[in-house]
Amino acid sequence: VMTIRRGEAWGEQVTAPPDLVITHTDGEARAAVVHHLASDRGPLAIGLAGGDLARTMGGGAPGRFPGDVVRAPVDVLRVDAGGERTWAVAHVVARRRWWRGELCLAMNAQYHGDFDVAPRSHPNDGRVDVLHVDAAMSLRTRLAARARARRGIHLPHPQISSRQTPGTTVVFARPLTLWVDGERWIDAAEVTITVEPDALIAHA
Repeated sequence: VMTIRRGEAWGEQVTAPPDLVITHTDGEARAAVVHHLASDRGPLAIGLAGGDLARTMGGGAPGRFPGDVVRAPVDVLRVDAGGERTWAVAHVVARRRWWRGELCLAMNAQYHGDFDVAPRSHPNDGRVDVLHVDAAMSLRTRLAARARARRGIHLPHPQISSRQTPGTTVVFARPLTLWVDGERWIDAAEVTITVEPDALIAHA
């Protein structure tokens, strides 16, 4: 399996296998991936019946299983911080509060809840989209950017940096709480995120 290249078709229409493990949230999908990768086995096949990664793939309807779905290879994010390691399928968010202070989002999926955070993101391009919000951004400016993010038109912005990379280490001015696929993980002043291509065979 090879990571997607620009202009290539991605995924294929298949009938979901009857024994496919079905997950309903990004957190559930992450738990399956963590358990699987900790054993150092090959790509894991799961069904995505909900969550931001499922939405990015154009799926997420529980009623699709069993039935016809799109099967495609998907990258996952390896996350190292504070001497600990985990993996993410959709996103990693580092923050204290949404409304003030430093904020960093590492996106494998395009969406975070109701927001089109990373319109250029593709979960099988071998890269993670990293958005960093300036700690000095005011509440008023954040509210305006938040409203625009619902439609994916918050970028470019002078106080939001955005880049795509196969891996990165981000150092924060002070320890931030890391939220992995919507679930609180640990507090850390530094996080390293590395894309692991084709680690997941997703059905959505």
